[in-house]
Amino acid sequence: MKILECKDLCKNFGSKKVLKNINLEIESGKIIGLLGPNGSGKTTFIKLVNDLLTPTSGSILIKGEKPGIETKKIVSYLPDKNYLDDSMNILELIAFFKDFYEDFNEEKAFKLMKDLHLNEKDKLKNMSKGTKEKVQLILVMSRKAELYVLDEPIGGVDPAARDYILNTILNNLSENSSLIISTHLIDDIEKILDEVIFIKDGKIVLDNSADEIRTKTSKSIDALFREEFKC
Repeated sequence: MKILECKDLCKNFGSKKVLKNINLEIESGKIIGLLGPNGSGKTTFIKLVNDLLTPTSGSILIKGEKPGIETKKIVSYLPDKNYLDDSMNILELIAFFKDFYEDFNEEKAFKLMKDLHLNEKDKLKNMSKGTKEKVQLILVMSRKAELYVLDEPIGGVDPAARDYILNTILNNLSENSSLIISTHLIDDIEKILDEVIFIKDGKIVLDNSADEIRTKTSKSIDALFREEFKC
C-alpha cells in the first residue's frame, strides 16, 4: 500500500526552483533514506509532506489525501530545529504531547527517557543540543504513526547514543509504518535503510532499494553518496 505519492511535484520560491518535477512512491513498511547535500531540497520536500509549505505545481498525497489536518493525525514529524518551548521540562512536554496527539504513548516515552538517563524535571533550556535532540526524537517516536519523518535526527547526538537511538527507531516502528529519514550521517544509518533516495539540485537522481544499490555498485551507500556528491 502506498503511504506517500508525488506526481510532478514542484516548489518555487520566487524565481528559484527548489524542487523540480518530483515523482515518487513510498510503500508502507519501509525505512527510506532521503539523502543529498545542503541546498538539494530535502527540507523543502519534508515541509511539503507536513503541510508547512504548499506545492507550486504537481501533487503530493499521503494515503490518498493532500497534506492537511487529516494527514497530521498519521504523520509524526521531527524538524531539523527545536520547535518546543524551552521553559518546559520533560514531564510537561510528555503531558503536552499526550494532550495534543491521540496516538501518543506516554508509557513508552517515559521508558525511553529513563533508558537515556534523562531527568524528567530538567528543562529544555538547560539541556545540551544533543540532549534536546534526544528528547524531541523520543516524543516523536512515542506516537503510533503510519509515517514518521525525521529531519537530521542524530546530528548533535554523541556517537555512543546513536546506536541506541537507531535501535529505538527500529523497535518503535510497526510492521505497516514507514519512516523517511534525512541525514548527513549516512554511515550511521545505512544499516537500517530499506530504500535510498538521492536528491540533487531539486531533482531525484537515484531511487532504489539499498540492497540493490550495493549489489549493482559494489559500494556502500555512504561511499556511493561521497562519489556522487564529491564529499
